[in-house]
Amino acid sequence: MDERQVIEYVRGKLPDDETIAAVAEFFKVFGDATRAKIMSCLEVKDLYVNEIAEILGMSISAVSHQLRVLRSAKLVKASKCGKEVKYCLDDNHVAQIIEAGLTHVNEEH
Repeated sequence: MDERQVIEYVRGKLPDDETIAAVAEFFKVFGDATRAKIMSCLEVKDLYVNEIAEILGMSISAVSHQLRVLRSAKLVKASKCGKEVKYCLDDNHVAQIIEAGLTHVNEEH
């Protein structure tokens, strides 16, 4: 392939701008340490808001706010258990992303 062919080939493989913007927005949610901690907790076990707050030493309202952000990004989901709501990671892809991130930051170069 000459340089022009390479450029056209790569350009043809790129997702459209709307998709790229959605991916960037998705990863912004991971850019917050508190949300990353919450997702790390939920990777271990499904938890109630008060349990997450206790584990992380945060207020219930602060955890609830972050859970709303995570829910809107479809990273966590909630299920009603009596009067309380239990949270879990939305699907296995979220756990895989967390694990890939941990593997990357723990790599020795």
